[in-house]
Amino acid sequence: MEKKPVVIGVAGGSGSGKTSVTRAIYESFKGHSILLLEQDYYYKDQTDLPFEERLKTNYDHPLAFDNDLLIDHIYKLLGYESIEKPIYDYSNHTRSEEIIHVEPRDVIILEGILILEDERLRNLMDMKLFVDTDADLRILRRMSRDIKERGRSIDSVMDQYINVVRPMHNQFIEPTKRYADIIIPEGGHNHVAIDLMVTKIQTILEQKSFL
Repeated sequence: MEKKPVVIGVAGGSGSGKTSVTRAIYESFKGHSILLLEQDYYYKDQTDLPFEERLKTNYDHPLAFDNDLLIDHIYKLLGYESIEKPIYDYSNHTRSEEIIHVEPRDVIILEGILILEDERLRNLMDMKLFVDTDADLRILRRMSRDIKERGRSIDSVMDQYINVVRPMHNQFIEPTKRYADIIIPEGGHNHVAIDLMVTKIQTILEQKSFL
């Protein structure tokens, strides 16, 4: 039987701790053939739109993502072909002219808020995880990140959360929890769940003779 890479999907709301879970899994297999593919890199190219229009972009909506390109890239990686991963320029609200060359690996961790929303993406995953964290913790983490790292004001973060992030989470992200094979409460702080994940992934890799 022809070998093909193992794809692990890690979904969850903004501030849920999915990046921490992803990093913990990645670090556990650091010596092995593994790569990380973030959905955040695959926001649609908006160079054809005026800047004023780009400012209205809703980054928490499924239509903001170029899933066609993401799926195409996953298929290439599954065939052990390299890809040119796009970079998104948040200051200009469109895709950068820069790219990142990515070599194929035996394990692909696909991470993003809406990776379980698209059935085509779900069908490419060997394991689907959803990191489930209470809304109050998610907003506090998002506030801390946006104020420290992105120079945002408390008012602007709250306004965005109430008018965009929260309704989008309830409408699009939360419902995808039902597609997950495993739900991890409390994100990166749940070391027991992460250890179980790592053990399960090891089993899959052994079955496919990657370990």
